[in-house]
Amino acid sequence: MTSAGETSRKITLTINGKSITVTEGTYLLQAILKAGFTVPTLCQHKDLTPEGTCRLCICEVESGGKKEIVTSCNYPVRETIVVTTDSDKLKKHRRILAEMYLGRWPNVEAVQQVAKICGITDGSRFRSELTDENPKACILCGHCVRACDEFVLQKIIGYAGRGIKRHVTMPFNEVDPHCIGCTSCAHVCPTGAIQIVDDLNNPVNPDLIRRHGMKVNAEMARLDEDQNRMREVGTANIVEVMDAYDLLPVHNFKYGRHPDTSKISSNVMKERYFTQGASDACWLGCSMACCKAVDGFILKTGPYKGEKVIVDGPEYETAAGGANMGCFDLDFIVEYNFYCDTYGIDTISFATTMAFVMEAFEAGIINTEHTGGKKLVFGASEEVLACLHEVAAGEGFGVEIGQGVRRLKEKWIKEYGADPGFLQDIGMEVKGLEFSEYVTKETLAQQAGYAMAIKGPQHDESWLIFIDLVNNQIPSFEDKAEALYYFPLFRTWFGLLGLCKIVWNDIAPDDNSKYPPQEAAKIPEHVENYWKYFEGMTGEKLDEGKMLRQSERVFNLQRVMSYYLGYGRRKDDIPPLRAIGPVTEEEYLSRQERYDKQMKDQIGVDPEGKSIKEKLAILREFRYREYNRVLDAAYRRRGWSKEGIPTSDKLKELGIDLPEVLAMLEGTGSRKL
Repeated sequence: MTSAGETSRKITLTINGKSITVTEGTYLLQAILKAGFTVPTLCQHKDLTPEGTCRLCICEVESGGKKEIVTSCNYPVRETIVVTTDSDKLKKHRRILAEMYLGRWPNVEAVQQVAKICGITDGSRFRSELTDENPKACILCGHCVRACDEFVLQKIIGYAGRGIKRHVTMPFNEVDPHCIGCTSCAHVCPTGAIQIVDDLNNPVNPDLIRRHGMKVNAEMARLDEDQNRMREVGTANIVEVMDAYDLLPVHNFKYGRHPDTSKISSNVMKERYFTQGASDACWLGCSMACCKAVDGFILKTGPYKGEKVIVDGPEYETAAGGANMGCFDLDFIVEYNFYCDTYGIDTISFATTMAFVMEAFEAGIINTEHTGGKKLVFGASEEVLACLHEVAAGEGFGVEIGQGVRRLKEKWIKEYGADPGFLQDIGMEVKGLEFSEYVTKETLAQQAGYAMAIKGPQHDESWLIFIDLVNNQIPSFEDKAEALYYFPLFRTWFGLLGLCKIVWNDIAPDDNSKYPPQEAAKIPEHVENYWKYFEGMTGEKLDEGKMLRQSERVFNLQRVMSYYLGYGRRKDDIPPLRAIGPVTEEEYLSRQERYDKQMKDQIGVDPEGKSIKEKLAILREFRYREYNRVLDAAYRRRGWSKEGIPTSDKLKELGIDLPEVLAMLEGTGSRKL
């Protein structure tokens, strides 16, 4: 760890007569190293919170005419100070400490090195019955204790005993059943005192996996608090981010922000709902621990009304689904989260379908006669929960809602005479799957990323919205086409190997910006981690080309099967208008300044004097034209035809031109798949 509560304020201090400027909150030891000086340490680890246990890093600090000796590793710089690291007094203190350590652990290499630095060359005066001759003895540095707590949030390693009987152990000196064998403790141990005796997964090279796993753990412990706060609030951290960038879906994706978003922000979730400090992850030992939970929530509706329950979530998609339905009430969102989980209903598909129903209700396409008396306007949270219970029970209007957006469109056109064009424009689904909870109007890459996905616009495909719009890392059509080639293949590779994607790009290394924008978007060092996991398990070396080829074979086979079943053509990759631009006049007016400017700068049409209806038509034609340009570029990059179908040459290149596959491509195989 390099800082404690770091701010942007700069402080100039003097170290051994040398002036140096650091950010407020920087630990003094880091400032000393930055100034080009060194002090010995035994308990310091760059990725762990400093404790000052060994006391070897002591320095003299003078402030306001007063001097004191402090441990530099955990002393945050808050004011201008004068620091001395090598006075005779300090050298004497360090020498005594080092000699005592050498007397206790004479054969431990780390202790020998510190003793040498402190000028001890003729052994220690302090040898006694406590002397441990083991060269791999535990020196009580505390690395393992802190790693178990900070890296994997388990807290099952600690100290026992006092004074000379102090030692590191698990509770009651027994192996704790909660230990999941993550090996973090062994990896940070400076002496080798902790040994891993077996690994039930039988990897070919466990050390390779541990090295890269520890790299991830260390980055999470060091960077998460400043980057995404996954440990505190999970994926809910982006609720306010999406609102700030006009990307949070509101009222069936009409708008991208709302004044009530603060009511469902991650800060409110943390303060009022999420349990903190728990090992809250998909599996014990995950250092990201992003699966947050609400403990002791009392339900207000449904079959479990009045009961106190644990709610797993809400994640971003669930909270954003609340915004999409106009329901900015966290009690509602948590309850809706619980019942969706309990009933086995996807929160995303349900929210997007309900938002579509609400807009249709407000537009007069359906009314209370169709909904069983429920007034389904945006923000009607009680009615939404009533509908959710009906969907689960297969009763009332819930039977229709449960069919999803595509079938509702078909039913309302056929039975109620609804305008097909309008329903197609506002019905947020592609290939029958409802859109994930992001507004994609201003990001061509994300529009295509969703619509081109084999199974439709599901949330695993949402990475491009950050890369394209938030970070502007893929500005050209060719850049977008490359991203639409690489990222879906990487996602497919995750799925094939059963690996979590979150630790790939939800935290980025400090120096990730050293790469060109398109490469930085991939987080290259984290991609390498996955290759090393693969190599460590299988013994097979992997690089980007091999990884992409593994995935590309499966991806193209999936596309062929989708084509054979009637969903893998260009027409199936076209999103509804609302995914790429405004549909209604109120939508246009909500971003009129932006749209008018785009019309003038990008289309070359002066919006002055034109009606909103005329502007909508012009923008619609332009945006679909641009979208089709992205499709063309993406199809070319993937080696597909203009209709988005893998060619026989592409299948041959990938080595999957099997007779059965070619038969599906030619439409002559059996549809009993």
